[in-house]
Amino acid sequence: MARSNKIKTRMHSYIVISVLLGILLGVIDFWLYVLDYKAGIMVSIFLVIYFVAILSFFAYSKKFIIKEMVDFATQYGQVQKQILNKLELPHALLDTTGRILWMNEEFQKITEKQASYHKNIATIFPEINEDVLDKERSNTEIEYETQDFRVVTQRIVVDDYVDNEFLEETDDYNVIIGVYLFNETALKVALRENDNQSLAVGLLYLDNCDEVLEGIPDVKQSLLLALIDRRINKCIANLDGIVRKLEKDKYIIILRKQSVNLLKEKKFEILEEVKTVNIGNERPITLSIGIGLDGLSYAQNAEFARAAIDLALGRGGDQAVVKVPNQVQYFGGKREQMEKSTRVKARVKAQALEEILTNKDQIFVMGHRLGDVDSFGSAVGIACIARHMQKEIHIVLNDITPSLAPVVDLYKSQPDYIEGTIMTSQQALEAVGSNAVLVVVDINKPSITECPDLLKKCKAIVVLDHHRQGTEVIDNATLSYIEPYASSACEMVSEILQYIANGIKISGIEADCMYSGIVIDTNNFTTKTGVRTFEAAAYLRRTGADVTRVRKLFREDASEYMAKARTIRDAYIYKNDYAISICDGTTCQSPTIVAAQAANELLNIIGVKASFVFVEYQSRIYLSARSIDELNVQVITEKLGGGGHMNVAGAQFTGITCEEAAEKLKEVLDKEIESGEV
Repeated sequence: MARSNKIKTRMHSYIVISVLLGILLGVIDFWLYVLDYKAGIMVSIFLVIYFVAILSFFAYSKKFIIKEMVDFATQYGQVQKQILNKLELPHALLDTTGRILWMNEEFQKITEKQASYHKNIATIFPEINEDVLDKERSNTEIEYETQDFRVVTQRIVVDDYVDNEFLEETDDYNVIIGVYLFNETALKVALRENDNQSLAVGLLYLDNCDEVLEGIPDVKQSLLLALIDRRINKCIANLDGIVRKLEKDKYIIILRKQSVNLLKEKKFEILEEVKTVNIGNERPITLSIGIGLDGLSYAQNAEFARAAIDLALGRGGDQAVVKVPNQVQYFGGKREQMEKSTRVKARVKAQALEEILTNKDQIFVMGHRLGDVDSFGSAVGIACIARHMQKEIHIVLNDITPSLAPVVDLYKSQPDYIEGTIMTSQQALEAVGSNAVLVVVDINKPSITECPDLLKKCKAIVVLDHHRQGTEVIDNATLSYIEPYASSACEMVSEILQYIANGIKISGIEADCMYSGIVIDTNNFTTKTGVRTFEAAAYLRRTGADVTRVRKLFREDASEYMAKARTIRDAYIYKNDYAISICDGTTCQSPTIVAAQAANELLNIIGVKASFVFVEYQSRIYLSARSIDELNVQVITEKLGGGGHMNVAGAQFTGITCEEAAEKLKEVLDKEIESGEV
């Protein structure tokens, strides 16, 4: 169309120039009459003949010139149209609503549509929606009929270059949209193949090697290790990987990404295969695996593997963790970690803690939001260490729940209590100095601590927790002591107290606070109770803990007892295995405690593998999840944004009702059952 306009302009120029030359000759002829009359007459005769000839030529040739121009334009347009139609690049024209106006043969071949197909492009490619078409230019990756395409759209302003009838139904009559398809199937296949061949780094640890070897004769120990080695090497060799032994119970493995994907599809069956190795050992060997991949370099993959194995161990072992730049996946972890009889780790951590506290002027201790007896009792234990070292100590506690109030009041009633030891988050932020250490107890998630901002104020941070680690951790801790097999944070602190230099004298009331934490978290020594739990309780009993006084602290209010009974009465069994109930906590001072107690009671029903109780408190929905040994409730609550232990876990919800939260739980349970995880 632009070329046709050029030709019209040039033809007009030729005509105008001829006329102008004639006029110029007429002006010259006028002066010739002045100079020579006869010469002027001759030129005038020439001018008449010139104008007659020019006008006759244009009049006679006009129809031929126009015909030739039309023929040329027609032939040019047909050639152009044929080229576009036969072009191997699939392309089409749309109006601004997305309706297909025209498409070439290649586009028709790919979409298997006829040229008369004038429906919306979204009927073929749902990804090409209004948001895409509204952009001046867009690139969209789609998958169509097992092929991968990159779709480019371009808005084109056509003004009067096209027939208005062509766009008669278009709102923006001067705009059309060009759509171009670029087949990138081969490229994507090559990229996927290259990605599958990328190397992943893994670390494999035997969780309980020493404990298992202690239970078998010396002559069989080397045989057991050899069988474990053989099983691990065979599994990795079948995946075309490399495994090398670093220490007696540590291995490094190198795999291709597609091999890791195969392991994930099979749910890391190596975890279960190793447990089948038995030469008389009463306890099976368990593995922890950490794999890092998709990093920018092999070194970064190695760092990912290190972080992944730390997560696997921190969550109790017997599981695999795969870490990529923006995601962490967990596999296994269905079995409770075996308690370690040795206290070497506790002694080492106690000495490290003592060194850190010695060099600090202020010690701040905090637990999780809505602190419970275990978090407060363990904070009291740290306060004992601070008093022994003659350091300034502050326990950060915002809301004192009715269930915690008796323990707090008991602690404040002792003669040695210093006013200001217990303070709020705001007071702690104002009081913290440049040489302060923060000890976080009974929690390792920074977002749900009593004062997350305090983590940024203190340069030295110590974490003491018995919960299994999740993706969110306090990653800048100077000292981290996380033992998922421990029954409670109070148990861990009680062990640490026994290894602080020169011994520590604990008052009977302080011992009561820590003993209370163990009693509550173990449900009167019935849940997650090991040998070291009783040893810690015995230590506290020797230092003055009064069992009768502790029992009186936790007697229930009549309204709470009735609320718990109603919760148990209203429970229903889902999928024949899971007890679910909603607690009405409007008459309770501590609804979350009542819900937890009800969840514990529901486990006494024959056939119940796990119990889940929801309760609303302070505009939030709280979930208490409990199990005995048939279901890892931590895995379930993690899918709901929570966490905890294998047998004791929880989650919190905002913006929904208890009934809606229960539906979310059912969806998670259904998915886990369908996938075979449960």
